Amino acid sequence: MDASNVLVIIPTYDERDNVKPIAQNVLQHVPEAHILFVDDNSPDGTGKILDEMQTKSDQIHVMHRSGKQGLGKAYLAGFKWALERDYDYIFEMDADFSHNPAELPRFLAAAQDADLVLGSRYCEGIRITNWPLRRLILSKGAATYVRLMTGMPVTDPTGGFKCFRREVLQAIPLDRIISNGYSFQVEMTHAAWMRRFRIKEVPITFEDRFTGYSKMSGKIFKEALWIVWKLALRNHFHRHPPSRENSHAA
Repeated sequence: MDASNVLVIIPTYDERDNVKPIAQNVLQHVPEAHILFVDDNSPDGTGKILDEMQTKSDQIHVMHRSGKQGLGKAYLAGFKWALERDYDYIFEMDADFSHNPAELPRFLAAAQDADLVLGSRYCEGIRITNWPLRRLILSKGAATYVRLMTGMPVTDPTGGFKCFRREVLQAIPLDRIISNGYSFQVEMTHAAWMRRFRIKEVPITFEDRFTGYSKMSGKIFKEALWIVWKLALRNHFHRHPPSRENSHAA
C-alpha cells in the first residue's frame, strides 16, 4: 500500500506543546503519510508553530479557521479538503497523544478489508488510563446508551481515533451532518453503518492527556445525548441498515 495516500487529520485548539511531537511520531510510524492540522485560531500561538512546521515539510499542511467552531466542523472541513485531493485513507486523531501514533500501521492493515476502522477502548476489556472513575462511567454508559438506541454493533461509538476509506466519505452527505461535539463521532459511524459499509474495531489503549486541557464541556455531553434521538428519528427508529439497494440513500 502506498502510504502517500494516507492523510491524518488533527484538529487543534491550544496545543502548542503537542503539535511538533505528535507530527514527529505520526511520521515515524507512517513515514510517507501526510498530516493536516485544522487550527481554530488558537490563542496560545499554535497556528504560528504549525505554519513554521509547514514550511519545513511538504507532508504537513495547515488549515486556519477564524475561531473555535467545534470538533465536528473541524473534521468536516478536513474531510472535504482530503476529498479534493488524492487521499485514499483519511484518519481522525487527537493532538494530545491520547491516540497513540504507533497504532496507525495496525489501522491501515485492518483497513485492507474494512471501510471504516474504529479504535475501541472497550473491546477486549476496558483499555483506558489516567481517567477518573466518574468520566469512565459516563463514557461507558454513553457507549451502552448509543448501542441500545441505534442498534449499532460497536463497543465504542463515541471514540475519535478512526480511519475512513475515501469511498465512505464520498458516500456520506457531509453537509447533512448536524452534530459538532463528541456526538459527531456517533453520527459519522452511524452514517457509515446505515450505508452498509464494513466497520471493524481494533483495540487501543487510550491514555488521557498530560499537557494542555480537556475540551469536554456540559454542552458537548448534552449534545451527545440528544443526537441519538435525532439519528433514530431520521432513520424511522430502524435498528438495522436498509436493504443494500437503498443503503447509500440513507
